[in-house]
Amino acid sequence: MNNTARVPEERRRTARVLVGSTEAQLADLWRTWADRPDIEYLRGPESGLVMVQGRTGGTGDRFNLGEATVTRATVAVRDGRSETVGTAYVLGSHPEHAALAAIFDGMLDSAARDRVMTEVIEPLEREQTLRDHQAQKNARATVVDFFTVARENDGFGADDDEDDE
Repeated sequence: MNNTARVPEERRRTARVLVGSTEAQLADLWRTWADRPDIEYLRGPESGLVMVQGRTGGTGDRFNLGEATVTRATVAVRDGRSETVGTAYVLGSHPEHAALAAIFDGMLDSAARDRVMTEVIEPLEREQTLRDHQAQKNARATVVDFFTVARENDGFGADDDEDDE
C-alpha cells in the first residue's frame, strides 16, 4: 500500500470537488482516461441513511434534523507499482457517482496525482466556482431591502386620512 498522505485541507478540497461534480462529468473523464489503473471494490457502492444534525443558530446545541440518503464506495487502485485506497460519500442514491469519485480519490494518492489534479480536480473546481458565483449573483438579484420598503410605506398614507373624515 502507498502511504502517501494528503494533508486534511487538500483532502477536503478534492473530496468536495469530486462529490460536487456530476456523475456524467466524472464518467466522461474516466471514459477518456488513458492507462487506467486496476480497480477493486473494497466496499460498495452501497446506499444507506445517515442522521443529519443541526445547531441552533449555527453555533448552539446540536439536534437531530432528520435522515439523509448517502451512497459510499471504497476502492483499491492498483497501477502496477503501488496500491492506494480511495473513498467517497455522495449525498443521495448515486452508486456510479460514488464509485467514480472513490476511484479518482484513490488516484490522488498514487503516481497519477499530478495528472488527476490537472485534468480532473482543477477544471471541475473552476466550473463549480463559476456555477456557485452565478447562483450567488442570481440570489442577490432577488434580495428585498426591507428597510427601504418600510420607509416607503410608513403606515400613514393618503387613503388613511380620507377614512377619518
